[in-house]
Amino acid sequence: MPTQAKIFFMPKPASNLLSLSVTQNKAESLGFNPNGRQISPTIYQFGHRDNPSTLEINIVSGAFSISYDLNVDSEPISVRPPVSEIAASQVRSYLSSASLLPSDLTGTTKAEYLKLTDGKFVSALSQSEANLVKINLFRKNYDNLSAVTPNPNNANVWFIVSGVTDRRKQIIAAEFHYFSVDESQFSTYPIKTSEEAWRQFTEGKASTASIGAGKEGDNIKIRKIYLAYFDAGVQTDFLQPIYVFEGDNGYVAYLPAVTSDYYGE
Repeated sequence: MPTQAKIFFMPKPASNLLSLSVTQNKAESLGFNPNGRQISPTIYQFGHRDNPSTLEINIVSGAFSISYDLNVDSEPISVRPPVSEIAASQVRSYLSSASLLPSDLTGTTKAEYLKLTDGKFVSALSQSEANLVKINLFRKNYDNLSAVTPNPNNANVWFIVSGVTDRRKQIIAAEFHYFSVDESQFSTYPIKTSEEAWRQFTEGKASTASIGAGKEGDNIKIRKIYLAYFDAGVQTDFLQPIYVFEGDNGYVAYLPAVTSDYYGE
């Protein structure tokens, strides 16, 4: 492992007198009625102009979620979803239409087909048996290191897409938790050696991100260890490097990579 790594600054969005107006413009660009209602000091809710869909957005951070009431209109799940490449293109086009597609949200795209079983959506083995497709948009690499999220299987920005031809009904659900990184502002810090990282992992100091399908007895078999940046999905001051431990059956754990001397109590 290298002996040092970069830490990037993440500027905080600031509220101002135009925050609500900017949010209303975003809502309208995404297909929602700009005349929303306030449900908390920073959260506003907007109804769709034509469909039983709802947008909730934080007017300060810009984070938002979309939901669709399939009990009112089940047409979106009545047809087969598009293939993952087309669905990903639709999502990017949808975000671009509202100027919400960041330049660094160009990393790995992961697709998951979903089917409705006993009133719940579960993973489908193929497109042919699916009702919807979930598209995860991950960040690009920073300083040749990938970015990982709190749940390794899910991006902080994801959309569930239907196969209907009506564009107004193609986005069924979404979570958009993106916070910008200023790559021009960074500092270099020493990081833990691989030996120290391994020792701290065996001492139980790492955080389990995914238990996966479960461990075998009392053992966890680690197959891969590497450095990555932690994309928290919430507002933080810095994009920091971590050690990632990957094991059998989908087990993943994270450990801060910067030496402990640089962290407060």
